[in-house]
Amino acid sequence: MSDTGANDPADRLMALESHIAHQDGTIEDLNEMVQAQWTEIESLRRDLSELRARLARLEGDMEPTQPDDQPPPHY
Repeated sequence: MSDTGANDPADRLMALESHIAHQDGTIEDLNEMVQAQWTEIESLRRDLSELRARLARLEGDMEPTQPDDQPPPHY
């Protein structure tokens, strides 16, 4: 009557379950990658913020005590 081919509901169900299991694994792997990348992004943001603050302090320390538009003192 019916041969055991691709039209067998049990085979089709098993293929779908296998496909879903594979997709679930892929989604979990991608989720782990996104979480790791987000952790790295947050760390880089903190580092960048600290470097910006440090640069601002250094630039403030390097500002001349006399404005540039005034001539230097003469001896």
